[in-house]
Amino acid sequence: MTTRVIGALIVIGIVLCAGPALAQKSLAEVLGRPATPEGQPKTYLEEVMLYGYVENSYVFNLSGASRKKTNALRFYDVDEGYTFNAAEISVKQDSSETRPFGFGVAIAGGEDSQKNHSLGIFRSANDGPPNFRNTPKIDLAEAYATYRIPVGDGLTLKAGKWATLIGYEVYENPKNLNFSRSFLYTLGTPYFHTGLIATYPVASWLSVTAGFTNGWDNADNNNGYLRPTGSFAFTLTKTLNASVNWFVGPEQNRNLDNGRANTRYIVDNTIMYTGIDKLTLAVNFDIAGEEREPTLVAAGVANTHASWGGVAGYASYQWLEAFRTALRLEYFKDADGARNGIRPVPVRSGEDALAA
Repeated sequence: MTTRVIGALIVIGIVLCAGPALAQKSLAEVLGRPATPEGQPKTYLEEVMLYGYVENSYVFNLSGASRKKTNALRFYDVDEGYTFNAAEISVKQDSSETRPFGFGVAIAGGEDSQKNHSLGIFRSANDGPPNFRNTPKIDLAEAYATYRIPVGDGLTLKAGKWATLIGYEVYENPKNLNFSRSFLYTLGTPYFHTGLIATYPVASWLSVTAGFTNGWDNADNNNGYLRPTGSFAFTLTKTLNASVNWFVGPEQNRNLDNGRANTRYIVDNTIMYTGIDKLTLAVNFDIAGEEREPTLVAAGVANTHASWGGVAGYASYQWLEAFRTALRLEYFKDADGARNGIRPVPVRSGEDALAA
């Protein structure tokens, strides 16, 4: 059980698993098969990993943040009272030198799944944030195949739908330090992509990923453009990791951008340190923007280039195997209202201003 305070928001969450490691088992373990002796190749059943969890929460607010006394921008803990947040089951097997073919399938349900669907998979274009009332509470979160090409140290291809490279937090909430989600995750970054990426270990300390997607939370390609994405992952020491992740490409429908291919971009940076026993420290900072952002164009403002971003710092201490304390301090800026929906005041002409 985790209890935390976010401003005046108090949330009690229960995750029915002791932690990500205990929620994941190989198919061989589930079937009661004996483990392969150390030094020998693992069996296929030992490489197929099963993962699952159930998550519930109770939220109440001591201040009147909105009509329902909760902050409507907090998509994942907006409902006051009891919420069935999520349940998930996944089956995954990574590509390896001995078994080049791999796969991953994750099925999720609950309030969280209603928020982070990709367009085209149980979600239509006429259903929008923050509540997505017309979207079902079940989702095919991931469905992909992988193949390891025996080139150098191994080039791994991944095709299908998969969790974004962007960000420190992930959609499987027990794998995050905090029960609540940051504004960077909720508002500032994509959740999933559908496409093809390739990953290659350039050195023992550097892995490079690059490829193309159908877009930002978009299983269907809404405008015909492919959007590049990629990552540079650094293993600086055994306890210090860093990554630079990026995504770029036009996200607007053709009828909105008039053939301009207005670009949306994000550069995401994460650093994590685990060199102190039982302590995890991390920082995540993003810079993002979009040319001729549709809501700014509709608002009639002079500068229609939207920009957003922020930084989040994390600290977690594992007191016991089943108990930890985790803190997050974050700052998110979206002055143009492109992500939080708070629109800027339109710029009026001189005559309108004089008349006013």
